[in-house]
Order: sequence, then structure tokens, then C-alpha cells
Amino acid sequence: MTTIGIHKPRFTIPACYGHRNHQFHSIPSIITMKMNSESSHGIKKQDLSIKIQENNVCKSEFTNLQFDRLQQSNQLFVQHKKHEFGQFVARRAALDEEYWAASWLRAETHWEDRKDDRFADSYKRKFTEQEFNALKRQSETKLGQKSACIVTVKKENGSERNTVLKSVVGTLDVSIRPFLHGETFPGEKVKAPIFFNTEKKDLKKQYGYIANLCVAKSARRQGIARNMLHFAIQSAMSDGVEQVYVHVHKKNTAAQELYKKIGFKIVDLATPQLLKDKTYLLCYKI
Repeated sequence: MTTIGIHKPRFTIPACYGHRNHQFHSIPSIITMKMNSESSHGIKKQDLSIKIQENNVCKSEFTNLQFDRLQQSNQLFVQHKKHEFGQFVARRAALDEEYWAASWLRAETHWEDRKDDRFADSYKRKFTEQEFNALKRQSETKLGQKSACIVTVKKENGSERNTVLKSVVGTLDVSIRPFLHGETFPGEKVKAPIFFNTEKKDLKKQYGYIANLCVAKSARRQGIARNMLHFAIQSAMSDGVEQVYVHVHKKNTAAQELYKKIGFKIVDLATPQLLKDKTYLLCYKI
């Protein structure tokens, strides 16, 4: 597991397998966030964790969320909008409770090894609320960008169905973003020419970006991360992109191996900020 200390009052929320690039909101500056890999970290998704969440969250402003709500039947989703594998299904989040479960899973992942921190639960709840709001905002297409929260849920066992909180075992974000004029990879520092051709062939292209990939500890080593990535890449392809990017810390070798097995390659060129942050930019070319 690789950790990154973050002490700035405002920052880009980190991801288990990548950063949420260009998406900002505040968290108290005393918090130290962590980047985790699937092979070594995850969620201790026990009933106790769920009870902590329910007892505290239901008293907040999110009183319209039903934490005992049953998971939707996977039969309600058309085949090309989901990816079934083993006992799981990867698809876009459809319920507010699924957005919340994904947010809580990410919060528990970030604070997974800080069990002795007496403020950890408070930080996790605050993080979950902010992440939930961010996911809801991102679910709408704005300024040519489109973002989706992907979740992996357990398949229903016959007529038996779990609640949403117990069903969500994995999550990631996939977004479609435009290259800035002159960019060949996200964040590239380029000096745009004063005059440029505005013909169709020179219009800005788009790329896919993956962030916040994490899997519940109880569901590890069952191919969830790999299958979610494949589903995210296919979703990006359906939007016409030819490249999908992700940021990974240089010491996070487990995450790097996962992405490389799928077909991601390290971008040779890197910005000074990436070098300073000891972060790789990986690219999957379709």
C-alpha cells in the first residue's frame, strides 16, 4: 500500500487507483489521505460499519436516503448497459443509495488502516457526504464533459436480495473530457498558437479518464477491479474516445501491474508536477 500525505486546505480528491483530476472540493487540512491498491487494501464492510453509517448519516441532511432499501434487480438493466461476471454485475449507479454506498466505500478505503484514529469515523462521514454530492453533480453532462459512477453489485440469489449498502462491492469513476487546444495528453503544458484552424479536422478531441477504483476487502481477488476496468473502457469507447488515462503513484506497483495487464502503458512525457508528486500517467489506446 502506498500513502500520500495531503495537508492543503483544498485538494484534488485522491483515488485508490487514480486521482479525481480537475475536480475540487474542501476537506479539513489536517486529514492525511491514502492511495490504495486492490491487492493490499479495501473495505472492511461488516455490519458494524453499516450500523455506524446508518446511525449517524440518517440524522444528517440526507434524510431522504433509505439505507434499508433493497438492491434493484439486475434484470431491469439492458444487456449492453451492464457487464456480468461470476456472482457480480458491473454497471452505472442508478440509485442515490448506490451513490452513497460508493462514497462510503471510498471513505472506508482511504481510512482503512487508521482504525486507532478516534476522529476517523467523523472524517469518513464528512468525506462521504462531500463525495456523494460530487458524484451527483458529475452525473450530469456539463461543458462537453460527461462522467459516470460505475458500481459492481452482487447478483441476487434467487428471490433473496441484499440491501444496497451490502450489495455494492466495487466502484470507479469514468469521465469523458476534452483535450485542451494543443494537448496530446491530459495536463500537458502547451502554448496555444494565437491563430489556429477551426476546421472540423482540428476540433478538440476527447479522452476517457478513470479514477477512484476500489474494491471491498471482502470481495477481493475475484476479478472485480479488472472487470470494472474493462466495462469502463467499453463505455468510453461507446462515446467515441480513442484514449483512456489514469494516474497511479510510482510506488503503487500492484495498481501498475493491474493496469499494464489490461493494456495501459506509461506516458513517457510527464509534467513537472507529476514528477514532483511521484505519479505516473498511464494510457490505454483503443
